[in-house]
Amino acid sequence: TMQSSGHRFRDVEHHPLLAENDSYDSSSSEADMAERVWFIRDGCGMVCAIMTWLLVVYADFVVTFVMLLPSKDFWYSVINGVLFNCLAVLALSSHLRTMLTDPGAVPKGNATKEYMDNLQLKPGEVIYKCPKCCSIKPERAHHCSICKRCIRKMDHHCPWVNNCVGEKNQRFFVLFTMYIALISAHALILCGFQFFSCVRGQWTECSDFSPPVTVILMIFLCLEGFLFLTFTAVMFGTQIHSICNDETEIERLKSEKPTWERRLRWEGMKSVFGGQPSLLWINPFAGFRIRRLLLRGKKGGPEFSV
Repeated sequence: TMQSSGHRFRDVEHHPLLAENDSYDSSSSEADMAERVWFIRDGCGMVCAIMTWLLVVYADFVVTFVMLLPSKDFWYSVINGVLFNCLAVLALSSHLRTMLTDPGAVPKGNATKEYMDNLQLKPGEVIYKCPKCCSIKPERAHHCSICKRCIRKMDHHCPWVNNCVGEKNQRFFVLFTMYIALISAHALILCGFQFFSCVRGQWTECSDFSPPVTVILMIFLCLEGFLFLTFTAVMFGTQIHSICNDETEIERLKSEKPTWERRLRWEGMKSVFGGQPSLLWINPFAGFRIRRLLLRGKKGGPEFSV
């Protein structure tokens, strides 16, 4: 514990304060930081993210070219094709926004005397510093060893989206799990109808592919659909439960006693998804601005990449 400017500065480990001439610029605001692209350069995470996209593309290929296009029922093909591809676009868009959205990172290296003086803390008030990223640690923030940052309301780090799930991108992660669960269930239902149709027609004119290839492609799709449906449905339920209880997964696993006033269930949902219940809650494009993204690119690329 150190005495500084009338308040106490507490750390888990012994670590010197940053000097005033270190890399942190106290004049940079969070508004400026939000204008820059967030991307984590983690090899495992990038591989998992690419695999996610490839598996969705594989499912779309099998559904479209193996099951729907060869079908003689025009409206069956059109309706299911449009529905499946819309769900696929929504799922991948939610994945992108989860991956490229700042999850709520605390400014790195802001534990300077100048910055603490600007906080205007009460005498004797205790604040905490993260010894790993040299930042003042807000309540309910945790340090991610992969992102190398403290994340506000960090729930967990998910390699499938190559990012932490935190205060600012939890909504997109919930949408991602929901749409992947829906697309997986839809694929399994279509596989069931296709197998029934092929067996009833003795595999004649069942698909443009040969019967062995059709069976192999559909079996792989069924396995993928079952695994993804199970995983994402459980994750979706867990996330909704955490939001309603106003408790992150890390807080639950560590059995941390809440020092904050917990929100009511609907208040927690409105805090994560924004405003009153509406179709915007399930729209991953809400708040997205192409012009802002282009301006970010001109400002120098991924400021927060690590």
